[in-house]
Amino acid sequence: MGKPDEEVIEEFNELVNMSASELEKWLKTDSSESSGWGDGDETVGHESGRKIVDILKRNPKKDPSKYTEEDIAHMRKVVSYNKRHLAQEEKMKDTKSKEELEQSKSVRSLRNWGHDPLKY
Repeated sequence: MGKPDEEVIEEFNELVNMSASELEKWLKTDSSESSGWGDGDETVGHESGRKIVDILKRNPKKDPSKYTEEDIAHMRKVVSYNKRHLAQEEKMKDTKSKEELEQSKSVRSLRNWGHDPLKY
């Protein structure tokens, strides 16, 4: 069995470091729409970002009892994606400038998933 829901919620709230408005604004950029992969009009990450915005807007106080099963299932995907890609990102930070990172597909993709690695 996977992680308990409480742990997924906690990790989601730590990893998603963009507010609903920041993420919504990002998702409207060409950089957002052109990063990632998908088989339709929208990439998987872009669709994920829209779901994250919805989750953040419906539960701004991040009350664990207010998340639906569908929310938690998506939060699980977000946590998994971010953890996997952040491990790769750390290596890139040692070799690239902030400007180079800004243009990297990896950073743009992470932002679609609610995490801005250059935010701090």
